[in-house]
Amino acid sequence: MKHLATFFLFFGMTCLASSNWPQFRGEGGLGIGTGEPLVTFSAEKNLKWKVEVPHGHSSPCVWNDKIALTGFSEGKLVTFCLNKADGRELWRVAVPATKVEAAHRIGSPAAPTCCTDGEKLITYFGSFGLLAYDWNGKEQWKKPLPAPVVEFGTSSSPILAEGKVILVVDQDVRSYMIALDVKTGAEVWRVDRKEFRRGFSTPFIWKHGGEQELVVSGSLWTRSYDLKDGRQRWSVAGMSRVSNTSPIGTEDVLLVCGWNVGGDEDDRVEMEAYDTFLVAQDHDKNGLLTEAEFPEGPLRDRFTIIDADKDGRVTKDEYNVMRAMFAKAENQLCAIKPGGSGDITKTHVVWSQKKQLPYVFTPVVANGRIFTVKGGGLASAYEVESGSPIYQGERLELASGEYYASAVTAGNRVYVVSQRGVISVLDATSDKLSVLARNDLKAPVFASPAIVDGVIYIRTDTRLFAFGQ
Repeated sequence: MKHLATFFLFFGMTCLASSNWPQFRGEGGLGIGTGEPLVTFSAEKNLKWKVEVPHGHSSPCVWNDKIALTGFSEGKLVTFCLNKADGRELWRVAVPATKVEAAHRIGSPAAPTCCTDGEKLITYFGSFGLLAYDWNGKEQWKKPLPAPVVEFGTSSSPILAEGKVILVVDQDVRSYMIALDVKTGAEVWRVDRKEFRRGFSTPFIWKHGGEQELVVSGSLWTRSYDLKDGRQRWSVAGMSRVSNTSPIGTEDVLLVCGWNVGGDEDDRVEMEAYDTFLVAQDHDKNGLLTEAEFPEGPLRDRFTIIDADKDGRVTKDEYNVMRAMFAKAENQLCAIKPGGSGDITKTHVVWSQKKQLPYVFTPVVANGRIFTVKGGGLASAYEVESGSPIYQGERLELASGEYYASAVTAGNRVYVVSQRGVISVLDATSDKLSVLARNDLKAPVFASPAIVDGVIYIRTDTRLFAFGQ
């Protein structure tokens, strides 16, 4: 009887144990929540709690009874922790950054999401680097890193795998990826990614067939690496010029999505040969090109991208690198089968779609389908196995605008959030676009939601909401 009582006690504790959301887009980066989340909610309806939080775009990192976020408050970058039950702030620590990096006009210097293994809480700020805390806010280690060379600020989040903190720093010069020991912060390996330009997507651990590999989506290429030592395994070409979305996957396929200006066949950005352009535009005849010497249009609009080292002048090498990137860029959503080695572009891409692609929004898989939303509120769903459209480019009524938050799913529902703060709840089982509810928070949303034990956590520009029964 004693053993039986012990069993039931353990069983009961197991059943009551909370689920977690340990990184950007939750467990495994898949955007899959737990429990049965609500369909309808608002600032007044089905609200468990709401609290004021510092401005930031990082998403909730949830472990047991605590929630970690980052923010920018009173000129300081901070990591802070809330009580999951009521949103009460438990602690806040400032980052020892001497200078806050620049960010996009609608961006934030506190954009990367924290990650955790339950013991260490890892945060990353482009303005400083990586830091590790315990869940009481005590610093465990820190790894200062140079601020990325990109005027829009940092976005890619760190992830944890096999006892390592993985961070991708794709920038306009000197891109790299590092792995640190989660216990000590010591560098385990480093990969030179200098051929890649700016990128904002978070790396993904693709698990299939009893193995796992580290997948990074970057400019023009998606690549796989060995988690043990960072050795490159395979590459797939034909990607967008700037990677904003993150890969996701199933046991059978890896799904990669990317869109950026100049990557559609009917909307190419073409750059003429450098020597021809120089003769026509180098008005002071010094062999270098300034922003004022670029003609008005798409090239001048992207001068700060072409000017890789940000010295205000474009050299021949900088010009030619960007010219080649515009020529090779390809916007698509594609599926890649496992088992490849080397360049597998022609052998392992099983299907692709090139219309109605999202810009920053990372898709989600539910009920054997992949769901996306393009800016303007145009929703699409495809069969994961074949890529066949279930519906494509269907408008989400009363939910237009851009979509910077990524999709999440739970209970056969898909939750997509517009920049304006409208959360559309889609039926993942319907063979046509079926919107179960539209929930308007009437505030800007850039952070992706988290769904833990049926509770939906959503961060607006100034608040964190918890919705649930």
